[in-house]
Amino acid sequence: RINIVNDELEGSISLLGARIDDLVLKNYRKTLDPESDQIRFLKKIDEREPFFIQFGWSSPNKNKVPNGNTVWKGSKSSLDPNNPVTLSWNNGEGLKFSQIISIDDNYMIKVIQKVKNETNNSVNLYPYGLIRRSGEPKTTDFFVLHEGPLGVFDGSLKEHSYSDLKETGQKGMSIKTEENGGWIGITDKYWMAALIPDQNTNSNFTFRYVNNSASYQTDFLGELSKIPANGEIEIVSRVFSGAKKLNLLDKYEEDLKIKNFDLAIDFGWFYFLTKPFFYALSWANNILGNFGLAILAITVVVKIIFFPLANKSYKSMARMRVLTPQLQQLRERFGNDRQKMNMEMMALYKREKVNPMSGCLPILVQIPVFFALYKVLFVTIEMRHQPFFGWIKDLSDRDPTSIFNLFGLIPWDPPSFLLIGAWPVAMGVSMWIQQKLNPAPPDPVQAKIFMFFPIFLTVILAPFPAGLVIYWTANNCLQMGQQYIVMRGTKIKTNK
Repeated sequence: RINIVNDELEGSISLLGARIDDLVLKNYRKTLDPESDQIRFLKKIDEREPFFIQFGWSSPNKNKVPNGNTVWKGSKSSLDPNNPVTLSWNNGEGLKFSQIISIDDNYMIKVIQKVKNETNNSVNLYPYGLIRRSGEPKTTDFFVLHEGPLGVFDGSLKEHSYSDLKETGQKGMSIKTEENGGWIGITDKYWMAALIPDQNTNSNFTFRYVNNSASYQTDFLGELSKIPANGEIEIVSRVFSGAKKLNLLDKYEEDLKIKNFDLAIDFGWFYFLTKPFFYALSWANNILGNFGLAILAITVVVKIIFFPLANKSYKSMARMRVLTPQLQQLRERFGNDRQKMNMEMMALYKREKVNPMSGCLPILVQIPVFFALYKVLFVTIEMRHQPFFGWIKDLSDRDPTSIFNLFGLIPWDPPSFLLIGAWPVAMGVSMWIQQKLNPAPPDPVQAKIFMFFPIFLTVILAPFPAGLVIYWTANNCLQMGQQYIVMRGTKIKTNK
């Protein structure tokens, strides 16, 4: 084996098959415990559920080429950013194969495949690269996050689930596409292995399920390489294997011209909003030194941006509150004639220039921001294991306390569905107070539904990332202050 060492990785390359099959992410651990195991990403071929990367050649004319059982010769015993390694193998029939492998300070490995033809005849070969993962890994299994095979072709992201790929493979089929440039790989929530062929050549990319080994594979097959008699050829490919840090992915995209490499992070439909939101949070974190404080700062900024719209909405709601006695009179007069009552209510709104739907605007405006923050907290590794203050040790995970054991005062660990923490409770209370500032819905049934809405939302948001609940709570508090000031200062002279 050839040892691999840099600032982020440690592991080894197997000389049997020239497989990159042993990588540990040195700076990431499974849990918050500093003594917990480091993240083991790639696994050796002789381990349970191996996960490896391999490069090689395919011969249309049955030339003897290296395969998974080939034993290569290494030039050195260790690979690091300052010392590339050359693997070599002679097929004994006039073809000499070599792989020059180098690594940067992070997660990018460069592989230069060379073939020297010492025969008197030209030889045709196809270069390839593959990532193979045996067994189906445990995933988050949540619809907002993709884990599994993925790739970018023609500038657009293609994702396939393990189950879909398995079903296709069992039918003897695979999913193929041809592209100039592009990349293909297998991703977990925070980690990814991705093949990046020469971005200036055409490659055939394939997602497949290998039945005989019960494994999932993504691979590329490069253009036909014609090696003249007594000639030589080299093909440059790369493989990314590590943590999906956005700044790093963006840098690789720019430096190596890898189109849409940042799509490895599942920012979803709100990509145009989620990515800038992440950079805004990172900027605030660099200043404040805490992602929780950064979330609070961004909450204030968002409120300032949408202040004119929210202000207009609150003024309309204040006017609605003043009209409540007249609405009550209409219900008393036309209670048995619902159609007539609605017509009179609409006439009153029109006469007093009040929009009954205006109270929805503050909620509608913050929905995209809420979802963008949720995606940032849920999918970006930069948020993983980031603490706030007090009991919140990981903003990307749920509040670990529970109202059902008095937030830890009672020595009892409630089941997960009863973990309704202090921050979700604070969010629910803030929403209940905020409701009291709003005019009651004219329909008694709607009023009862709205009364239970804070409780419902508290239960729903309890399992969500704590950072998201902190944002929602802070947003409610700012909204209440703004709403209270506007309503106190708003008076309306109604037309009788």
